[in-house]
Amino acid sequence: MKIITSKYILILILFYYFSMTGHKNKKKTKYEIKDYNIQNCNLKEVLHQMSESGGFESVNLSDGITILQKMIEEPNCTKFLSFVGAIISTAIRGIIKDMVKRNMFNCIITTCGALDHDIARSFANYYPGDFNIDDYHLKKKNIHRLGNIFIPVENYGPLIETKIQEYLNEFYKENKQFACYEFIDYIGSKLGETSFLYWAHKNKIPVIVPGIVDGAVGSQIWLFYQNHKDMSLDILKDQTKLSDIIFEAKKTGALMLGGGISKHHTLWWNQFRDGLDYAVYITTANEWDGSLSGAEVKEAISWNKLRADARQVTIHGEITTLLPFLYSSLNSPSSR
Repeated sequence: MKIITSKYILILILFYYFSMTGHKNKKKTKYEIKDYNIQNCNLKEVLHQMSESGGFESVNLSDGITILQKMIEEPNCTKFLSFVGAIISTAIRGIIKDMVKRNMFNCIITTCGALDHDIARSFANYYPGDFNIDDYHLKKKNIHRLGNIFIPVENYGPLIETKIQEYLNEFYKENKQFACYEFIDYIGSKLGETSFLYWAHKNKIPVIVPGIVDGAVGSQIWLFYQNHKDMSLDILKDQTKLSDIIFEAKKTGALMLGGGISKHHTLWWNQFRDGLDYAVYITTANEWDGSLSGAEVKEAISWNKLRADARQVTIHGEITTLLPFLYSSLNSPSSR
């Protein structure tokens, strides 16, 4: 009897699965694949044609633009921007700065590396380099390599040390106990208009860095603490700030640029309100190794971090290549 019952249950499960699969396939055949016709087309029109191109990541890029546009236009949506620190060493810093300046997001979640590069590039230069150069040769020349970007040593560590120690000495006079986002806001107040931290400060957008000690800024905070034992960095206050943002939100959405701790923290806190309503994730990582960075954003549905009916897409591609096109489309006066 138990065996017969189990068989019936298995049949019902398979019937449901294949009926749902069939339903999804019907939805995906709602249009015919159309060849590109891009003569005399602007970028916006080309990206729109991608939605009916049929292959392969171009459809996801077009879907991502549509989802982000809907998210941005949603008046009751609290919007998160998460990104990895490395992209701030590139020209993408300018796009991040512009998005923050335009108040496109209500909360930023990133890494300590993003702070490091934003501070360093506010006062010094990085230079185009080469993936294939001899790294020992660079070491002898006192040059760091980040991918194909060259960073003179004096433009990074020593510069950040000088600035953060200066800022901490000033901030500490009035603040013996503080949250990470409060000190990050103060850093932004000391930088110029090319800085995304400056515009986060100006627009009162909290910048949350859950891994604050994993970088130059965090190391300098620790170093300052060695001679100021009455100072306390309250990382739980950052979590309370996120809690307030999440539980006051009617809807939430996120643009997640790269994986790691910034992506996870964004998803993690949204599980407490039954998940994001909008999500666009850009990654180069693969899903088959089980990593968070490789996991498509739809996996978060099973963790209650993304609503089952959320508008969501994972775009497989490199951020510094794709984001200029995505942002340009969103910035177009004729955005859908």
